[in-house]
This record gives sequence, C-alpha cells and structure tokens, in this order.
Amino acid sequence: MERSFEKVYGLKDGFQDIQMMGRTDPSILQEALANHGLEWRGEEVERFRETYYRFLEEEIEIPRPGKRLCPGVPSLLAVLEEKSGFILGLLTGNWRSGAFLKLRHFEIDGYFTVGAFGDDSPRREDLVPIVVERFKKERGIRISREDVYVIGDTPLDVRCAKPHGVRTVGVATGFHSLEELAVEEPDYLFPNFENVEEVVEAFWQS
Repeated sequence: MERSFEKVYGLKDGFQDIQMMGRTDPSILQEALANHGLEWRGEEVERFRETYYRFLEEEIEIPRPGKRLCPGVPSLLAVLEEKSGFILGLLTGNWRSGAFLKLRHFEIDGYFTVGAFGDDSPRREDLVPIVVERFKKERGIRISREDVYVIGDTPLDVRCAKPHGVRTVGVATGFHSLEELAVEEPDYLFPNFENVEEVVEAFWQS
C-alpha cells in the first residue's frame, strides 16, 4: 500500500503510524488521506486500488521470512471442506481482488466461494450481516447466527462479530497474543490450528 500511495498521491510513508491489523482497506486509506489533508476522490481511489493490486502481484512473489500459511491452516481447510455440515466463507477487510491475490498465492482460494470484503463496507462490523445475507441468497439456505463462526487473529475480528450473535474464534497466529485476544472473550481461543481434531471438535459440539 505504501508504494501505491506514493505512486498515486506522490507522498512517501503514507501509512506511517496507522494501525492496519483487523481493519478494512478503505478505512485504512481514508485515515491516510485525512492525515495528509487529502480528500477521498473516487477516481483517485480507484487508481490507488488498481496500482495496489499490481504492486501486490509483484511483491507477493518475493520470498520473505515467515511468509507462509499459519500452522494447521491447510489441514483444517481440507477437513472442514470434506466434513458434512460445514461451509467455508471469507470475511475480510481486504478489497476482494487483493484478498484473492493473497489466497491464490497460497493455493487456498478454491475453498472460499462466498464472502464479504472491504468493497462491501469500510466498517468492519457491517461485514458479518452482509456475508450471512449473501450466503442465504447465493445458496438458498437459511442459517442461524449461532451457527456462524467468525475466526480471526486480531481483537477487531472478535469485536466486529460480537454484536451480531455469531460465535467467535480467536487464534494467536498474528501479531496479537493469546492474552490480548482473551480480553475480547471469544467463544473459542487457540494458539494455532495445529491440533485440527481439537478445533473441529469445538465447532462440532457447540
């Protein structure tokens, strides 16, 4: 995003001191623009997005320490996809194109056929009802809120889901510790997803 901001707006370090974890892309960009006294102009924002996708395609191929799927994720996805009664969806603050660029790089994009994204709303808390309604329309299946699990590795992931009566799952595979996530009182909390059976059992019994 830094490269894109400099390319479109001519300013370096556009996102300096901005908290990004758990937020939506449009809210992050809005804060950066406000910090530099710039207005949200649709045409410029669209240029920023297209530039960002282009740079992301380049940079995601660069090897970096720690750039990998989190422990247990590939196995968990495979098990949940095969298990009757589970349908995988994606809820993310990323713009849809950026999200799927990342998923395709790690070859897990095929698991997610329904979702809600930063394109749908800059407010993270809006995304849960959006994805539930989208699921109902696209699949023709009604689903109760207590049968929805929102999984995330930031406090904001848990907070965005709590008001909507869905279940919340915290996993400490990001920049936030188990203790930090525990403060948000998620329904389930895991250090990672290495113990796939334990994770699936928690979903299955609830």
